Amino acid sequence: MKLRPLGDTGIQVSEIGLGGWQLANPDWGLSDASEALRIVQQSIEAGCNFFDTAPGYGHGLSEEVLGQVLKPVRKSVIICSKFGHSPAGASDFSTPAIRPSLEGSLKRLGTDHVDILLLHNPPRELVDGRSADQYAELDKLKAEGKIRAYGISLDWRADLELMMGTTASQAAEVLFNAFYQEPMPAFARAQKQGVGLIVKVPLDSGWLSGRYRADSRFEGVRDRWSPEVIARRGALVAKFAELVPPGTSMGHAALQFILAQSQVSAIIPGARSVAQALDNFAAADKQLSPETVQAIHALWVEEIEPDPLPW
Repeated sequence: MKLRPLGDTGIQVSEIGLGGWQLANPDWGLSDASEALRIVQQSIEAGCNFFDTAPGYGHGLSEEVLGQVLKPVRKSVIICSKFGHSPAGASDFSTPAIRPSLEGSLKRLGTDHVDILLLHNPPRELVDGRSADQYAELDKLKAEGKIRAYGISLDWRADLELMMGTTASQAAEVLFNAFYQEPMPAFARAQKQGVGLIVKVPLDSGWLSGRYRADSRFEGVRDRWSPEVIARRGALVAKFAELVPPGTSMGHAALQFILAQSQVSAIIPGARSVAQALDNFAAADKQLSPETVQAIHALWVEEIEPDPLPW
């Protein structure tokens, strides 16, 4: 798989990585740790070197699963984890909590460092490095070699710009996909400033994979959309499908649209099975035409940006 630079960190990441939220996570109705282990192993064999996780994913099990498989190949893989939400479900973004949280992650991952550590969707006041003292602690951890780079997992252009303008962050995990392009105007600055962009939720919680339609119904972690929102999303899925080139799946087109943004370092789709993970990686084998990329952007500008979809 092709590698891309993570900003100016010196770190090279596979352009499609593996998001670890779904690994053996009971919140997703998943409990088979053996399948999770196979997903990670097969991802490595497919050329993926970038793995994203967090202490709260699967109540710590995501990090443990990754640690079991990645430990023998630790020198050749890149691990991104986070802090702010504990395995027990508590939230604590305070500066004194950073080091203990990281130490817990290192223990579960079976490593002495993580390559990237992110504030996990913190309150907006903590994005502002002029007043938040968390970044001084992160600089200490970086100097000690416990992390190689740090940044924030965030959702909005304003937060990305605030992070870049007030902190020394070298990475950002950004919510971005064909149905949510709000942060895109800040991408050029990120590239100029040497900030690596990691794209989360690239398939818009499954909508852009083609699995859901206007008559779909949801439960569990996706039971958050009203019938009206589902109907609107279904209509947008139909319009998106019309833009997908013949012979290309909707999911591949959605990932290829993101890869067409040269400022993006990596995408981290999750996977509930080995087959799903391998299918995600296969999206990198082809590229969308510039005309299709522009048409997908136009769908956002004309249909969604004036009336954004509720998350």
